[in-house]
Amino acid sequence: MNTKDQGKQSQLEKFKKAAREAEADEDEAAFEDKLKRIVKQKPKKENPADK
Repeated sequence: MNTKDQGKQSQLEKFKKAAREAEADEDEAAFEDKLKRIVKQKPKKENPADK
């Protein structure tokens, strides 16, 4: 492995460590569940002038 590859590996390891610390999950269903907990869509208010 040359110096350039070692630098990339080091960056990859840093990313993996940060992902573990953030409790990242590759499961799409788990992502959707967490996203729904964080983001709540506000209901649209009907504007009487639009009718």
